Amino acid sequence: MTSLSILLFCSAYLLGSISSAVLICRVFTLPDPRKTGSNNPGATNVLRIGGRLPAALVFIFDVLKGTIPVYLGYLLGMSPITLGLVGIAACLGHIYPLYFNFNGGKGVATAIGAMLPLGWELCSLLLACWLLIIFITGYSSLAAIISVSVAPFITWFVKPAYTAPVTMLCILIIVRHRQNIIRLINGQESKIWDKGRTKE
Repeated sequence: MTSLSILLFCSAYLLGSISSAVLICRVFTLPDPRKTGSNNPGATNVLRIGGRLPAALVFIFDVLKGTIPVYLGYLLGMSPITLGLVGIAACLGHIYPLYFNFNGGKGVATAIGAMLPLGWELCSLLLACWLLIIFITGYSSLAAIISVSVAPFITWFVKPAYTAPVTMLCILIIVRHRQNIIRLINGQESKIWDKGRTKE
């Protein structure tokens, strides 16, 4: 592992540590998403407490946190495994942000951003899957879990060289959603349009 790779890992983590949900809620004078609604600083919770515009901005910035470092690594000619580790570092920054007491979100948007440099086909299919599951069930967490579960299989057909790093990234996101999985099984998970609910 080169010093350049280590530098990129650290930079990806530090960039991922910028909690756009918290900052955007401050700009829009909204409650702290870590202490309101589902207590999750992510786009879904911001949608519940602040509406579409703040949520859209959170989603865009969270995606960019994954895209920028991975795309930089791609331009530098780093191996697929290294790019996967860069994406994981960005997601870990989002999940455990250095600047916000290590209290972060689920990492879904950042993971999508990390996959974006691999090709529009993969991200388009994942986004379509995510929207379809939300439309059918209303559960953002279920949509995320199913989308990342099928991501390695889609990657195998689109860009097989990146199957391993995408799989590593998806496992991280699924593990992060373990409490959501339990609530889904128990019928206690809230839907994306449920305002004022405390679970996500």
